[in-house]
Amino acid sequence: QVQLVESGGGLVQAGGSLRLSCAASGRTFSSFVMGWFRQAPGKEREFVAAITRNGAHTSYGDSVKGRFTISRDNAKNTVYLQMNSLKPEDTAAYYCAADPTRNYGTTRYQDYNYWGQGTQVTVSS
Repeated sequence: QVQLVESGGGLVQAGGSLRLSCAASGRTFSSFVMGWFRQAPGKEREFVAAITRNGAHTSYGDSVKGRFTISRDNAKNTVYLQMNSLKPEDTAAYYCAADPTRNYGTTRYQDYNYWGQGTQVTVSS
């Protein structure tokens, strides 16, 4: 088991930046591939980014490439999502997720076993 708690969401103007954090407790954090997903009202959960266990490899959804950066600090049991050049269409609840079985990050939310409660990001125009 692992418990995930997101923080760092809020209201920001278009073009601004936010950094989300996800703190993990429970099982060894470094044994999980970590991902970020988001979900806006009335829309499906969307893949944002993923990072491998040692942080060597990252992947991003097309809509955030070049603007968002995922990173992790295994000593602090934390994964981060740095979001720059935010757009109103980035408004959503953001969730971190953990996958204990794969060696790579997948884009399918069904592949992640553990989820945080989410943090809201609202981007005003």
